[in-house]
Amino acid sequence: MNFQVSHAFLIMLAAVFLFTVVISRFLIPKLKSLKMGQKILDIGPRWHKSKEGTPTMGGLAFIAASLLGTVVLWIVFWAVTGSPLGFLRAAEFLITLLFAVVSGLIGVIDDSVKIRKKQNGGLTAAQKFLLQVGSAVLYVFAMHKCGFIDTTLRIPFFGWEWELGIFYYVIAVILLTGVVNSVNLTDGIDGLAATETFVVGAFFSVVAFFAETSFFTALGGYNLSLALGAAAAIGASLGFLVYNFYPARVFMGDTGSLFLGALVVGCAFMADNPLIILFAGLMYIIETASVMLQTTYFKFTRIRFGEGRRIFKMSPIHHHFEMCGWNEIKIVSVFGTAALIFCAVTYLLDYILL
Repeated sequence: MNFQVSHAFLIMLAAVFLFTVVISRFLIPKLKSLKMGQKILDIGPRWHKSKEGTPTMGGLAFIAASLLGTVVLWIVFWAVTGSPLGFLRAAEFLITLLFAVVSGLIGVIDDSVKIRKKQNGGLTAAQKFLLQVGSAVLYVFAMHKCGFIDTTLRIPFFGWEWELGIFYYVIAVILLTGVVNSVNLTDGIDGLAATETFVVGAFFSVVAFFAETSFFTALGGYNLSLALGAAAAIGASLGFLVYNFYPARVFMGDTGSLFLGALVVGCAFMADNPLIILFAGLMYIIETASVMLQTTYFKFTRIRFGEGRRIFKMSPIHHHFEMCGWNEIKIVSVFGTAALIFCAVTYLLDYILL
């Protein structure tokens, strides 16, 4: 394993983890004093009402930690190479981190509106979607201009590559906004989104060091940018779990979930295999699918039978299992294990057997 990339990975992971833990330690009391508490929907599980008032927007901690970790790593690169420009070898990561930060800022706006209105509804769906599409378009544009992506789409498990021309960008924007919102939907119970993101981040760290990708760095042939993106995802998730595991002392809010969603889908682009997130992050997709199925079936049966019927007791699907009597720790454990299995199978099928 290459010395410089492996150490860059470890430095980034440790820095983001430690900064997240320390910043959260001071941020939580501040959020409480500002009355930045979560409003719980009346239609949710009744036992969630006890969580009302828990500080939200905790994602600010790991957003700041990721930026500070990047600065620390830049300083280390400067000290080792003698040039501050040496870190530009991680330009793909810097673009992805910027996309994640912008996504997090959209979450900040959404969470702020919720708190100001003292309700669970923030930005309208249209407002949020337009902001997310705009940030995704800018991300794809920047990645293309810097030569990190082209219009060829790789199909996982088959090794096929399709030249899509301009349609590649349409698919890329849909994928980016879709995954970001899927991670947002996953953040519904204590520790769930952070646990699954830790697993997906670990998957991408393995890809960075042990799977061949197109954009290798000069540092021994390992994907530096992907390694740093994975390290940030792992460090942020683990650091936040210190305070967010059941019973949560803080929620990440849309601020955190949109940031993490952008970071993990960005890792898929840095791996030169965007569609792989649909399989490694299948638990995110299942959450979204459960909401779409529930909504569609309810509307169809209301038209067909005069009353809306449901497939699940409640969606997203983690709430269905809550309504079935599973406690939050069991849900996080089972869903986290399922995410680990999906990641392992994805790596086996796409990077070993292919």
